[in-house]
Amino acid sequence: MEGEKKSVVLINCAVSMYGNRVRIALARKGVAYEEKPENLAAKSALLLSSNPVHGQVPVLLVGGKPVCESLVILEFIDEEFAGVGEPLLPAGPYERAQARFWASYIDAKLAPCAGRVWRSPAGAAGAAAVEAARGELVAAMRTLEAELGGRRYFGGGGEALGYVDVALAPFTAWFATYERFGGFNVAAECPELAAWAARCVRENACVAASLPDPEFVYQFACGMRKHFGLDG
Repeated sequence: MEGEKKSVVLINCAVSMYGNRVRIALARKGVAYEEKPENLAAKSALLLSSNPVHGQVPVLLVGGKPVCESLVILEFIDEEFAGVGEPLLPAGPYERAQARFWASYIDAKLAPCAGRVWRSPAGAAGAAAVEAARGELVAAMRTLEAELGGRRYFGGGGEALGYVDVALAPFTAWFATYERFGGFNVAAECPELAAWAARCVRENACVAASLPDPEFVYQFACGMRKHFGLDG
């Protein structure tokens, strides 16, 4: 029936940085949704049929229609629920382009080396890989810190949570895991970025309610290492 409210379902994994972007965006918009937890070691038929190309979370089902890839989903949410809450992307075309650039930077530069920090195998070869990945990760964090440039947030003219903040915030739940496996301290290396991470959680209920506990994330990472025999 025309005007009928569409169902919203999020297929997600609790520790997924990408899926938790969608959690934050939906919470920030005040959109009610159902979450279907996904076991990535035994992917469900729903996930595979909803995202047959990649078979990955997150997938957002709106009125039964799937939208895949987290940054695409964030923009979809901004458009689909344009009349609800504050927009994620800024109004100006140049500002939107800059926000998209930095969100893409997070996925292209920060995410791969962050993954290598905790997924490298034990032993001398693994230690060398961790050292290299740690250097790349700290460099990427410093680049993001420089872009933040002393502002409170990346979005909202520096005063409110925006698209880049939502894209980056879920990685902060993994900071403790990166630190333990990488042998470094985020606050020591990037104090302004660490302050931003704490601010995101402290000042935004949509972030605080959407991120897993860092210790839960660390235990998940330890379990994955054991599952794949990375500890020797």
